[in-house]
Amino acid sequence: MVYPWGDTRRFNAASRFMREHFGGRMQRLALDAGFTCPNRDGTSGLNGCTYCLNPAFNPAYCTPKKSITQQLDDGILFHGRRRGSTHGYLAYFQAFSNTYAPLDSLKSRYEEALSHPWVRGLIIATRPDCIGEEVLDYLEELQQRTFISVEIGIESCRDNTLRRIRRGHDYACAAHAIKRCHAHHIPVGTHLIFGLPGESPDNWLEDVALINSLPLHSIKFHQLQILKGTPMEHEYRECPQSFHLFDPESYIDFIASYLERLRSDIIIDRLAGEVPPQYLAFSLWHHLRYEDIVKRVEEALEARGTWQGIDYSLCL
Repeated sequence: MVYPWGDTRRFNAASRFMREHFGGRMQRLALDAGFTCPNRDGTSGLNGCTYCLNPAFNPAYCTPKKSITQQLDDGILFHGRRRGSTHGYLAYFQAFSNTYAPLDSLKSRYEEALSHPWVRGLIIATRPDCIGEEVLDYLEELQQRTFISVEIGIESCRDNTLRRIRRGHDYACAAHAIKRCHAHHIPVGTHLIFGLPGESPDNWLEDVALINSLPLHSIKFHQLQILKGTPMEHEYRECPQSFHLFDPESYIDFIASYLERLRSDIIIDRLAGEVPPQYLAFSLWHHLRYEDIVKRVEEALEARGTWQGIDYSLCL
């Protein structure tokens, strides 16, 4: 069976989009451009979100001590050893908030990345409260000559949770930022964390309707992982009953249910998060690799006889 996105896989995988758009497999190269975050410099807060430990998400080659070009070169070597051949690379401005700087500073880093002979576009991760109109105008112009995608973290659709994790913005701010990017013809993705304190799987399945209402191009799902030394680790030790943490089996079942309700045109960039074991306070996943999770989610959908968006009408 060919599904609405034109593929035989049961969810709308980013790999399918990359093949169609670029003609082959693309690899993201994570970058740390040396930016900070309004939740760390005192604008919105000083200590960041309670779950955040940025080194846990940065590969070894990724450090602002290196130039953008050097990080890209090192990233190509790193991924070349791990993944084999690729059709090209996307410069992924990942660390902290990558639209949170003067426009000239942003331009110099973006343009340096695009000048690399193997880079064919940019993915820019940021927060919803630091995307000004001047930046959006520039990105709109930039996407007319190269591939651009902006990633905006929602994390939770519930304001009580966003306050509890010291996110520094509410859901309305995130929804507004996504709509502004779309109005500037910029493809926009988001990510959600499943497992934040005070929330449950029923809450997340209810909130699919809010996600479906947004003009999203893509989405990432992360199961909450408790990282060493974070305020969230302390909160979990003090009040574990506030958290719904998934083991692999329950997460696979949940993600299958979520996908069934999700709009079929939204591209799935990631189904789960993966953190190096040395950063984890503990793990219920026993070092299960991401590729195994993807395979098992597809097997779950096949066993159910379902696919992404089959129950979309139930979430209108």
